[in-house]
Amino acid sequence: MSLSNDKLWQEDIDKILSDIDLSSLAGHKVMVTGCTGLICSAVVDTLIRWNCTHDEKIRIHAVARNVEAVKERFEPYSGEPWFEADQYDAMKSINTLKPDCDYIIHGAGNASPSNIVREPVETMIANIYGLKNLLDYSRKNGTKRLLYISSSEVYGRRSGTADDERADKPFTTNDYGFIDILDPRSSYSSSKRAGETLCVSYADEYGVDSVIVRPGHVYGPTAKESDNRVSSVWAYAVARGQDIVMKSGGAQIRSYCYAADAVSAILKVLIDGQMSHAYNISNSASVINIKELAELMAGAGGVKIKYDLPNEAEKKGFNPMPNSSLDAKELMGLGWEGKFDAKEGIEHTIRILQEIIEP
Repeated sequence: MSLSNDKLWQEDIDKILSDIDLSSLAGHKVMVTGCTGLICSAVVDTLIRWNCTHDEKIRIHAVARNVEAVKERFEPYSGEPWFEADQYDAMKSINTLKPDCDYIIHGAGNASPSNIVREPVETMIANIYGLKNLLDYSRKNGTKRLLYISSSEVYGRRSGTADDERADKPFTTNDYGFIDILDPRSSYSSSKRAGETLCVSYADEYGVDSVIVRPGHVYGPTAKESDNRVSSVWAYAVARGQDIVMKSGGAQIRSYCYAADAVSAILKVLIDGQMSHAYNISNSASVINIKELAELMAGAGGVKIKYDLPNEAEKKGFNPMPNSSLDAKELMGLGWEGKFDAKEGIEHTIRILQEIIEP
């Protein structure tokens, strides 16, 4: 079964669309980069669902490195006149992209912990150079707005000492900590920081309109099975009836967010966000630690949790932030609210994966 046609996933998308008006995008072309990834494939699913339920269509320009993978992921809709698949590689020139795009949602980039460790150079260059290409495209072609999907990792690590009053509080959008710039694992967080500065610099010098979102830890049925983030690895394992294997005590606190909620936040900021402003994506009903995530997933699938020691390669890929929970007051100030608490989002993820994955 195609994920785009899964009944429960469509119901979840309908739930967020009942609270967000996309009519201002109708008749316009929206480019979505990284459209086969966890977050942006959910964005495209949502735009498709809008088109299937409305007369005036959003023109979807779904781009990724592998065009055939795009067409396969979004079957049977990839043949529609309002859907266009195209090639985009953040490491290469984008001169082949047509100059008629009105909005860009830029989510392409390397977010896999193991890939970041293995390819820190490529991670950094793609995050900066790929964004620069799209900002130049926007400047040249008069794109109305670019939305940049950054990361909660831009906040870095707090001191963690007893005298740090912020140690146990969620990060606000101007609450930055320490990033070790001599650690190759920082290639991701440092280049995401640089990308945000590049966005506001293009706005200041050239008038290019952009907005920024900082998701926490997004999970959902749109994750690829090759995704080695723990939320994705565990979700697929549980959907197959396999036990969860934890590599730590799981005390780290995260702003986990169901993919459908993340999409509604992204689209809300694209439409209503303030130029050159950053918005945290976080559902307060889904801020939990890693152990709680494992317990909810195990409960949803009726499996057990096992503990194992991480190897050195796995340790290098760990997010160094013990508490990366986010304060989403700016996002909520736009009128956004999350629809799925952690329990419901995790249960839906497992159920949908059980329906669509091959035995």
